[in-house]
Amino acid sequence: MEQSQNRPQGQNRLSDKELMERFLRGEVEGFNLLVRNYKVKLFNLLYRLLGNREEAEDILQETFLRVYRERESYDFNYSFSTWIYTIALNLFKNVYKKRKRVRFTGIDALLNRPDPNSENLGNKNRLNTILEREMFSLPLKYKSVFLLREVDQLSYEEVALALNLPLGTVKSRVNRARRILQKRLRPMMEECYELSKNSPLSIPIL
Repeated sequence: MEQSQNRPQGQNRLSDKELMERFLRGEVEGFNLLVRNYKVKLFNLLYRLLGNREEAEDILQETFLRVYRERESYDFNYSFSTWIYTIALNLFKNVYKKRKRVRFTGIDALLNRPDPNSENLGNKNRLNTILEREMFSLPLKYKSVFLLREVDQLSYEEVALALNLPLGTVKSRVNRARRILQKRLRPMMEECYELSKNSPLSIPIL
């Protein structure tokens, strides 16, 4: 169930499993490369789920500590991405259970895009901001599967394993999340499309 995203960009281009094999042989560089490959993706996921940078960073650090300490328990029959996402999501669930509600922090901090040079790019940035906000506001059971599948691009099977859910449940929740977002975003996308339809850059409607 290995995916192309499991091969790091850069030196050696080793798969996650190959890096784990090196790590288990005592080569710490294997662990360091795994951290490099996953730290941004995991942080973005945790930040979107929690809406709090410090908590996301704490869980991220604890996730890699668990990987380091429990490396001998990794099952090579499963992809590394499934294993590390499972660890991170279990830690997230522990934090989430302690909350009375999820706090909302500036969603713009998630976006690292340059200032638009045209009205159309401004509309697209506006849509991106709205999309982030609407993803954040999804019910947790839909948000978690949607982020894993559509943002982190795990397979449906990997999402099911990471969340310990039936495959059919994962697919239905992803579809439900898509429908919710389409319903919420369509009016804004139609408005932006009207503003930009004379521009050489088009904005597709969901």
